[in-house]
Amino acid sequence: MKIAVCLKVVPSRESRYQLNASATWIDESQVSFQASECDEYALEEALKLKERHGGEVVILSIGPTQSEKVIRKGLAMGADRAVLIQDEERRVSDPLLAARLLAEIGAQEGFDLILTGTQSDDYGWGQTGVMLAELLDWPHATIVMEIEADPDRSSLKVLREMESGWFQRLELPLPALLTIQAGISTIRYASLKGIMQAKNKEIRKVNLEELSSDEAGQTHLKVVSLAFPEAKSQAILLEGEPGQVAAELVERLKKDRVL
Repeated sequence: MKIAVCLKVVPSRESRYQLNASATWIDESQVSFQASECDEYALEEALKLKERHGGEVVILSIGPTQSEKVIRKGLAMGADRAVLIQDEERRVSDPLLAARLLAEIGAQEGFDLILTGTQSDDYGWGQTGVMLAELLDWPHATIVMEIEADPDRSSLKVLREMESGWFQRLELPLPALLTIQAGISTIRYASLKGIMQAKNKEIRKVNLEELSSDEAGQTHLKVVSLAFPEAKSQAILLEGEPGQVAAELVERLKKDRVL
């Protein structure tokens, strides 16, 4: 199986964020970067499928040159090679444009299966994967928890997470696209051997201008401004005898329409 994993490089979840001068994004000079959480689980699922059925795992990513460090980590985990669509100015900021660019690479490569995360850690649109499937005219399933592939029958079975604790089982023909839910497995660590091998693995770089899409680099969304949420409430300490405190608490809850 030839499997692609769409991996987005995002600011680290442990970083302390500050807005840039124009208040349109965070100050990236003050943060470190890592793979989006759901995308890491997508990569782990791809590697497990490769171990069971053979084939190749290719990382697809859009971002500046500094994304290479995070991509190398994915290669060290076991991916075979990567394709980086270079976007030094971060012009690709909406899911439709990202899906169009990824679809062009996907059409060139001829993948059997594409895995993405359910949503990214930064914007969290949750739309890139399903838009990519539509552009490729592939069947797809979202919020996937389990994958059972049958390359001989060119099909796979998946378990989807639904609302209210329900699950759904589906069978899809290949090629197909799946969006993977976070937390469905344990993500492996890169071994020392894998880290050494990753240094020699290919990262093919593609400039936006090299792609034939008429809208390469033309985003459909614009972030006007960002702001941190303002704290509008504070804790209230009730003092006195237990009965008095309980009565006052009930009155406050009634006043706030909690009761």
